[in-house]
Amino acid sequence: MSLTKTDFHFPGQVNVYHGKVRDVYNLGDRLVMVATDRISAFDVVLPEGIPFKGQVLNQIAAKFLDATADICPNWKRATPDPMVTVGVACEGFPIEMIVRGYLCGSAWRAYRSGVREICGVRLPEGMRENEKFPQPIVTPTTKAEIGEHDADISKAEILERGLATPDEYETLERYALALFARGTEIAASRGLILVDTKYEFGKQGGEICLMDEIHTPDSSRYFYAEGYAERFAAGEPQRQLSKEFVREWLMENGFQGKAGQTVPEMTPEIVERISERYIELYECITGEHFERTPGENAAARIERNVLACLG
Repeated sequence: MSLTKTDFHFPGQVNVYHGKVRDVYNLGDRLVMVATDRISAFDVVLPEGIPFKGQVLNQIAAKFLDATADICPNWKRATPDPMVTVGVACEGFPIEMIVRGYLCGSAWRAYRSGVREICGVRLPEGMRENEKFPQPIVTPTTKAEIGEHDADISKAEILERGLATPDEYETLERYALALFARGTEIAASRGLILVDTKYEFGKQGGEICLMDEIHTPDSSRYFYAEGYAERFAAGEPQRQLSKEFVREWLMENGFQGKAGQTVPEMTPEIVERISERYIELYECITGEHFERTPGENAAARIERNVLACLG
């Protein structure tokens, strides 16, 4: 059983924002972020929820927020429920900082079509799918609303549009690359390769803080390190743990989020397969067994746990 909708009314609640995956309850100086079991691809929320997905995302994010707190401040203050994080409210930057260590996914699709510059970053000639960049690159995007698509944006455009000051952007880029380096180290210790990921930042009291999720399968792509070199040399697809397999399944069935296209039927078998892949990533990246929280009365459990946290 999955949790795809929430409608809480917490003490001091100002408003609520229902994102593609997370429901964010604004309590003024604090936020209650509920990771639902909704799943999105191509910036479209798919019709079926994925059991345990919210728990996987929230718990991985919480672990990585704690594991990177020495690199930059973050918004997390408590995780009162497996699907919930409570933290400080930040004024978010309207951009996402995408860091890519390898050429794959949408970047590869653009490169294959002849594109050699992404977000103002020049790409080397002669690269192949899943090839490692000489060093990680930062390719920001704008933050899309529901039903809209993220759009690539360069550093120059960000500064020109006033989305960040030069000093702010320098800090955002420095933090993003340092976080990616830490994530890469942790992934390597678990036999994984952190391929690419996104980070969201905001300001709280004039200080830039990391917001939202970090290094989850919704925001990141992982390859298995074992066999990577052999598969790359042979031109074979990499074994990966990410949401890319969902995108690939959608594309195989004629859906890329374009007007007039219909999401293919998400059968119980497809839903279960996606759920198991999320759980597999959790166990691989954390090295811990995943404890499945019972799905019945998830909303009542969340409300009880959050109210106790708020005191």
